[in-house]
Amino acid sequence: MRFGFTEEQQRFRADVRRALRSAEVRAAVADATPAHGVEPDMGSLYRLLGGLGLLAVHWPAEFGGADRPLTDAAIVAEELVHAGVPDTLHVNTIQIVGQFLLMAGSTAQKRRYLPAMARGASFASVLYTEPDAASDLGALRAVAEPDGDGYRITGTKVFSLKTRFVDIGLCAARTTPGAGKYQGISLFLVDMGAPGVTVSLIPGVSDEQFHRVDLDAVPVSGDDLLGPRDQGWPLLNQALAIERTGLDYYLKAERWLGSALEALIDREPASSHDAHLERIGRWDGALAADHALAWEVLTGLAADRVDPVAAAVAKYHSSELARSIAAWAADIPGPEQRANRTRAAVILDSAYREAPGLTLSAGTSEVMLQIVAAAFDSIGQEKR
Repeated sequence: MRFGFTEEQQRFRADVRRALRSAEVRAAVADATPAHGVEPDMGSLYRLLGGLGLLAVHWPAEFGGADRPLTDAAIVAEELVHAGVPDTLHVNTIQIVGQFLLMAGSTAQKRRYLPAMARGASFASVLYTEPDAASDLGALRAVAEPDGDGYRITGTKVFSLKTRFVDIGLCAARTTPGAGKYQGISLFLVDMGAPGVTVSLIPGVSDEQFHRVDLDAVPVSGDDLLGPRDQGWPLLNQALAIERTGLDYYLKAERWLGSALEALIDREPASSHDAHLERIGRWDGALAADHALAWEVLTGLAADRVDPVAAAVAKYHSSELARSIAAWAADIPGPEQRANRTRAAVILDSAYREAPGLTLSAGTSEVMLQIVAAAFDSIGQEKR
């Protein structure tokens, strides 16, 4: 378990902070910050960050990285959020799809896709969830039919974020229908500009817009198959474990608690804060535990250990904590702060609408508990 950072990690964090405090970066962050429900194009900001070498520091140099450890990438992720950088494109492109490509992609696929991602010139999204499959990826219905040396994918994916800004979709589809619930599934890298791809908005209350992606006989080459054909289920489980570090949810919860404190200080004299002190202390302690859980998963990944149970614990704890903090903090801003749309009031209003979805994405809380329970049941059986 990690309880502190090394001197080298602290120096690296300081270097990242200095880079993010430059006037050029701060101006780009301001231009890329969503306002009044409108999602701006963040390409300029991410190209700037890519030029500074801050998007994929842990990737090999031949793929656009800096050959630093995965834990340094986590430090960058923390500092990007602290600097106000909208992080969804970074999470999806670098932390999920890019990291999965590093682990499961061919050398040719890595050379084709990763350098542009590292430069902030290309973005990716995840195309797993379907209208009738919900959190059960074993129920997905999208089909990839053989077509010459490649395939044509037909199906519908939902609840994808930032999809209208991305170039690549990591898509799960059935290559052998009827083989079984968890058999005959393959993963593909889909060109989001290909014929047959239609992206539309899904109405919702969150500031970040969800999208529906309709795939109508979309052509993909054999080179776009990620891993062996029909072996997508083990790869999906590995990919989901990568998503479940909990770090991104922890960072949201940390920001929301900080915004609640900002609203309290702005609204009330210090003498009236006593009623909130115990709850704030408990939230702060829970966040410290959350951070330790996330870094336990991250240090495992850095050592090439994918622990699905530790990842499930981290994901469950971080998403439920973020949801609880958002629900509590929603009542902190006063009427005047809401009317004036102060920064804290706007952030906490958005958090209240976003937080419930965190307990669903990357696997529901119920699924996380099932993973943990199954592991304990297995241990119990071995002891008996």
